[in-house]
Amino acid sequence: MNPFEQKPKKSLMDMVPNWKQLAVKPYDKLEADPYTKARIILMNGIEVEAAMFGHNFNRHCENNDLRRDLALCRRMEQEQQKRINWMSPSNESTLELTIGYEQLAVDLTAWLAMHEPDEYAKSCMDFALLEDFDHLYRYADQLKFDEDIPAHKLVRDTIEITPGRPTIAHHRHPFDSVRMPRNSKTGDIRTTLGALILTAGEQQTMNFYMNLGNTVPEGPGRDLYQEIGMVEEQHVTHYGSLIDPSMSWLEMLLWHEYQECYLYYSFYETEVDARVKKMWEMHFEQECMHLAMACDLLQKYEGTEWQQIIPAGEFPELLDFHPTKDYVRQVLAEQVTLTAQDEEFVDIDDVPSDFRFFTWNDTVNGRVQDVPSHEAVRQLIERDGEDYRSEDAESPIPELRSRKKDDTKLARVQGYGKRAHEVERQAKEEREAVLV
Repeated sequence: MNPFEQKPKKSLMDMVPNWKQLAVKPYDKLEADPYTKARIILMNGIEVEAAMFGHNFNRHCENNDLRRDLALCRRMEQEQQKRINWMSPSNESTLELTIGYEQLAVDLTAWLAMHEPDEYAKSCMDFALLEDFDHLYRYADQLKFDEDIPAHKLVRDTIEITPGRPTIAHHRHPFDSVRMPRNSKTGDIRTTLGALILTAGEQQTMNFYMNLGNTVPEGPGRDLYQEIGMVEEQHVTHYGSLIDPSMSWLEMLLWHEYQECYLYYSFYETEVDARVKKMWEMHFEQECMHLAMACDLLQKYEGTEWQQIIPAGEFPELLDFHPTKDYVRQVLAEQVTLTAQDEEFVDIDDVPSDFRFFTWNDTVNGRVQDVPSHEAVRQLIERDGEDYRSEDAESPIPELRSRKKDDTKLARVQGYGKRAHEVERQAKEEREAVLV
């Protein structure tokens, strides 16, 4: 599929909805497929990014004729965003919707990482993947404590709910959230798409927690949104740093529209809900028109043809959500003790003992018992005798297997993992000696 070759079936005005057409019927939170919810959450974030990018372009543009074209395109992007976002029903609690946000973060990042040809970009995805995976676990425990809802029923066992890299270890110095940008002209199309998609997705999660976290009742749950909302700030910086900063505003507009065409077509092809599938098809047709507008503007104002920016035009493999349990387990087993140092990822034991991570982490966290992500799990253990999790098998990380104690040292305290492994090795040898 090459969206540059698509000819719109309708005129632009025929695509402008009235209020009745814009007011969609929400999905049933108990019946909707978890990946239908994931697609809706992602495209909401993609359209929010399109609108915000358009407004920033407008503020940095002196040509009012160009600004008028941007305003027209942006208005339609906003209509798409409203239609998508209003698919979420009013009886879906903030915590229930949050489970969908974090499942999206995990399965989207894992899928993109599995298809990412750039090793550095892949390492960035794997690193943040383990943090979103832990966020899902923390919110699931809070949901069980607050609403007595087991999160595995919401995700229908399509994803495991178990500790990842502990959230308490995610709080790093801002200097260590900046990554190396990738070159959109010489790199693979998948790398640029991946950076754009994940930046928009994480930005939407950041916005969601930033704006709705304070609607949660006072207590550990409300504080949890505040803490993880700050990690999402890191993730937006993390992925946004991968986007090629040498692109012009119009080149970036072309990429935004191409990305939207790619995602809408991917989801049209894979959607299981007929009503939602029809929406994806309609939005794809609209985005093909937006893409054509971006091509015309790029040629008119910069004398650049779209083929100079996206040479082939053909979509790469379509994004298809599905369980990524094995991949996540593999990354967890291999990378759980990593932290960030400048633009790279290193084991916590391999950074200097006076590295800025430790000062920042200790300052932000204060007393361990006060850290919201830890309290969210601890309060459930104190009430129910164990945490909430949904696993296909025990964790590949020994420190994360206990359901009666939340680990707060892994990937945060130097030498801890090695000591824990040595203790486990000795215990295993003693058990085997008894059996003999």
